[in-house]
Amino acid sequence: MTSLLTEPRQPASDQWYPTLLGAYDEMLDNDGQIRSHWAYLIRALRTLGASEFERRGAEAAKLLRENGVTYNVYGDPAGQSRPWQLDPVPLLISSEEWGGIEAGLQERAELLNLILADIYGPRELIKKGLLPLDLIYSHAGFLRACDQIALRGKHQLIVYAADLARGSDGRMWVLSDRTQAPSGAGYALENRVAMTRVLPSLFRDSHVHRLALFFQSLRSGLSTIAPPSADTPRVVVLTPGPYNETFFEHAYLASYLGYPLVQGDDLTVRDGYLWLKSLNGLERVDVILRRVDDDFCDPLELREDSRLGVPGLVEVIRNGNVAIANPLGSGVLENPGLLAFLPDIAEHFLGRQLRLSSAATWWCGQPKALEYVLANLHKLVIKPTSRNSGTRPVFGQLLSQQELADWRARIRARPSLYVGQEQEGFSTVPALVAGALEPRHAILRSFLVARADGYVVMPGGLTRSAPHKDDILVSNQTGSISKDTWVLASEPERPVDLVMKPSPAQVAASQSGALPSRAADNLYWVGRYAERAEGTIRLLRTAIKKLHGNPDHGADEHTESLHCILRAVTCITRTQPGFMAKDAQTLLREPDTELLSVALDVTRIGSLAHTLRCLVQASYAVRDLWSSDTWRVMEELEEHLLGTQQLDEPTLWQIQDVLDKLVTSLSAFSGLVMENMTRGNGWLFLDMGRRLERSVQQLSLLRATLVRQRPQALEELLIEALLETSDNLICYRHHYRNNMELAAFLELLLLDESNPRSLAYQTARLQEHIAKLPREQAGGLLSAEQRLALEISSTLRLAVINELTAITDNGTRQNLDQLLGRLDYLAGALSETVTATYFRHESAPQPLAPLRTV
Repeated sequence: MTSLLTEPRQPASDQWYPTLLGAYDEMLDNDGQIRSHWAYLIRALRTLGASEFERRGAEAAKLLRENGVTYNVYGDPAGQSRPWQLDPVPLLISSEEWGGIEAGLQERAELLNLILADIYGPRELIKKGLLPLDLIYSHAGFLRACDQIALRGKHQLIVYAADLARGSDGRMWVLSDRTQAPSGAGYALENRVAMTRVLPSLFRDSHVHRLALFFQSLRSGLSTIAPPSADTPRVVVLTPGPYNETFFEHAYLASYLGYPLVQGDDLTVRDGYLWLKSLNGLERVDVILRRVDDDFCDPLELREDSRLGVPGLVEVIRNGNVAIANPLGSGVLENPGLLAFLPDIAEHFLGRQLRLSSAATWWCGQPKALEYVLANLHKLVIKPTSRNSGTRPVFGQLLSQQELADWRARIRARPSLYVGQEQEGFSTVPALVAGALEPRHAILRSFLVARADGYVVMPGGLTRSAPHKDDILVSNQTGSISKDTWVLASEPERPVDLVMKPSPAQVAASQSGALPSRAADNLYWVGRYAERAEGTIRLLRTAIKKLHGNPDHGADEHTESLHCILRAVTCITRTQPGFMAKDAQTLLREPDTELLSVALDVTRIGSLAHTLRCLVQASYAVRDLWSSDTWRVMEELEEHLLGTQQLDEPTLWQIQDVLDKLVTSLSAFSGLVMENMTRGNGWLFLDMGRRLERSVQQLSLLRATLVRQRPQALEELLIEALLETSDNLICYRHHYRNNMELAAFLELLLLDESNPRSLAYQTARLQEHIAKLPREQAGGLLSAEQRLALEISSTLRLAVINELTAITDNGTRQNLDQLLGRLDYLAGALSETVTATYFRHESAPQPLAPLRTV
């Protein structure tokens, strides 16, 4: 394929880099020559070769996918699993040009900061006629409850982002301002990490400005706005939750900056302060870096139907007991109608025009502007003044005559809700498409953060390019493709480590174990779901093997043992009626359909697919706590799950291979958790979940198979199947070297504390973990969960094997049944008590009940 990557001597031509007519191209000048600051990159890519560069691009995509980098496009069938897309060709900006852009962005941020302070302060701009009253007061982003509320210091606008585009004349224009909760900085950082991994030499030799200083400034800036009483401020990142479109970024930034990631339910207002519900109780919060839209932050004073915020938060902010970035109400600055008045406001505050101009904008709330917009609608971009989910700019040139008429009627009905904006032609950037470079329209989002001495600009930012050649709308929600943005220094920069060192406050927080209760809850259920999935897989493999295997004993015993295992499948997965239905004989004779349903039906509660889906969702909710390697295993689990969903007519033979892969991935997850995860409170709850779930699974399996008396040959088959299911068959043969005997089996699976699959082992670990949990001092008395763990251990230790194997008159092992039933009840009570004590912050239920016969 003819490509710019393979033509080193000729000037660029339309044959192999077809620039778009009338558009400014970032790489080529008007004569088709490569711009000077692009020359080294293109020479290096030619040396690398098109095929190798394409392979590096695929490697970057694989790296992002394995790291779990996602962006949720609402309405996309891929949902929260939609991978982030990165084009390996960066956007290059020379250091000289960037100096002008940087100064223009800092100037604009200072102006918007002054406007924000005035709108919620003296409102001189409205009094002097520089801002129309209706433009501000009718906007959804203006929050009356936040009047006269201000942060410490001269900066109210802490984090700011601007969407930039270069016009056909080569000038940079500001298309829009992002002042509420600007997204994209975390994705820019992840893009940079990926690019330095796949093109390390090229990145180093290009002398690219580093990003670390921006994030260091962000952390110091957040500490600066904390209340004066906070010596070591506790900062949290407030997220709407895992279903938000940019949740990956929330988790990634929280982890990178070293802040707890919290949701509204993790916070509470008490005695005029904001508190984090942690395992240690309530921990005071001093600063919030919010990623929740401001009107959702307090259902008491703002949007009453919100379930994302904290009741009473506005009052705490009003009293100066917590700071929030950006301040509630800063969304008013995102009103595109403001752009029409910025020139006059800049003259008022700064005494000069802005270095970076906005695209020409007309607010339809003014009669002359309305007249102009209606007359020129066919060549303008129509935008609502309030940005809502799902709303997109409308390009007049793409509308039919009827659609133009409909829009004129809509604007006339409520003119103050719309603006018309001059359509600027975006510049084009080279993108890698099928091994060649092709031009694509692009915009750049730049990020700034306030410090005491002014605004710090991220060098570069997040570039987004259109997915197709003729697309003029560039947006993440329309599938745009991201790029790393390289601001080229004139000389090598001193390397700056991207790994953030923890602040004193973060060290103190980590030492105090300030893990949000919600995070501990999710980790606990990650452990339970992982163990539940593994137990289900092992039992399904045993059932499939027995179904298709040759009988070692008589055919009747083999068939009856299979039926027992099948009933156990229903019992363990709780997918009743299943094989336990009164009329289940047909299912027992032909179990394939039911087994496939238990394995693959994601809509069936208790199925393997449903359990794995719950595991991934619980893991995603605490995405900030996982290492890249651990999350890569989670991605593998989801890929295996998706692979089974795509089988047209799956068979048991087909899913056996999938089950083996799933067990391997789950084992890898357990190994990573055991070897790499710090033994803090988070790990304690995760491992407690695993131990408790393994105990419950073990108890249920034994009750389903061994309580009833069965012929000796059948019982031996069942014991062998259970040993294989619990991965103890080799261990049993090594220890006992005899036939399958129930007494030896129970000793190994119930009482042997050296066996990591035994109930005694799980109980011992639970006691150890519970003893380490944070709790209020109770004068040496045992807590409710400690008493329960002790009773489970004592009940188990007091068991006598000979009594458990004894058969009563009704043909059952009643002592075994009572023991298993009692232990199962106590395990459930322990789970409820831990949940009530550490996750719900309420009184624990009464844990103990009279001994019952099951």
